[in-house]
Amino acid sequence: MNALQQKALIMSVLAIVVLAIFAVLILLFAGGLVTARRRATSLAGEYKQHLDEADRALERARAADKGWDRALLEDAAHKALAAELPDWGYAKIDLVLVEDPPGITEDRAHFVASGESGDRRLILARRDGGWVLDQLA
Repeated sequence: MNALQQKALIMSVLAIVVLAIFAVLILLFAGGLVTARRRATSLAGEYKQHLDEADRALERARAADKGWDRALLEDAAHKALAAELPDWGYAKIDLVLVEDPPGITEDRAHFVASGESGDRRLILARRDGGWVLDQLA
């Protein structure tokens, strides 16, 4: 075998090794995409389930106590955000938790406002005059 044939053989082996490494990297990338998509779908499903649970809790609370009106709650949440964060824009606001122990002094409604710059959680508390901001995080 002359030097030219040896060089060609080395180049062929090197090409096969490079192609094999490239194929493995493509498979790892594709597996990562599939895993990320599954995780995102799972999280979206869990969030939707959480919102549905909050809606059911709101309906139970409203049936037992007429102060749990969704329109009043959302209006109070929008007003609280406008007062506390006047320059912060948000695309949507979701009711994520209803705390309705016996009586009205401990009632709490938890919202998550989502915007381009992230999410903010606000908790409304029920007072004699209606729903007021208790916490903003």
